Amino acid sequence: MSGDFTYSEDAAPVKSSPTPGLEKGLKVLIIAAAAVLILELIWLLAVAPCMPLSKIDVMAFPGIDRTSVIALAGIGERSSFVSVNARSAEKALEGLYEIASARVTKRFPNTVKIVLIPRSAVGLSLAQLDGRLVPVYFDHTGLVFKIGNGNGDASPQPLPLISGLVFDPPTLGMRLPAMFGPFLGNLQSICDSAPELLEAISEIRINRKAFDGFDLVLYPVHTPVRIRLESDLNEETLRYVMLLLDVFASKDPELEEIDFRAETASYKIKEASSG
Repeated sequence: MSGDFTYSEDAAPVKSSPTPGLEKGLKVLIIAAAAVLILELIWLLAVAPCMPLSKIDVMAFPGIDRTSVIALAGIGERSSFVSVNARSAEKALEGLYEIASARVTKRFPNTVKIVLIPRSAVGLSLAQLDGRLVPVYFDHTGLVFKIGNGNGDASPQPLPLISGLVFDPPTLGMRLPAMFGPFLGNLQSICDSAPELLEAISEIRINRKAFDGFDLVLYPVHTPVRIRLESDLNEETLRYVMLLLDVFASKDPELEEIDFRAETASYKIKEASSG
């Protein structure tokens, strides 16, 4: 019996299997990394949003106290991302008459931002309150949203004095009669497009008619001449009136009043004083 042995160089080498210790180490490392990731997710998604807010941004305007805004929004020392109701906070803030709109946004995981837009006045009146004469501010809808001035604050732009309105007494939230709605809306349009025209008027007096409606008397800043108009004041009419005012006033220094309520403007001369 032959005992010859044949060796082949093409035979595949035998692979050595990893050692048990290395496999165990890799498994421990993977499990530890997964555990850390799970803990971070639990912290980020479950724990952090329930912790007290770390930052509250308030973008307001002069005259509005930051602490009062936060309290009115229902945000306290222990409030968290989860507990803050943005829609309820907006509704509560818009309950302040001086605020036209409020926007409350939450930034995950622990930040809240509050943006307040102030209500814009188209004019002011003077009224008696507690024995004092105080300014009463109202917007283009006729809503009275501010009475008096606090902490020296003032309107961002000069406002015409609207006289002839009756307040008995003035109260926040009250509205002017609906008949003044178109007039106030026109004032807002002029404020937006040509505020310099209103800056040239110191006072607009409302004259109620005997039966219905009203007309206007304008008092320019730089001349004692009165201007009488119908109630439908607008930018085009006001520009035309101011142009003719300069023409009339330059021709007759004794001019007292110009009446534009008819198709043809008429004017009135100061009466000579007897002496």
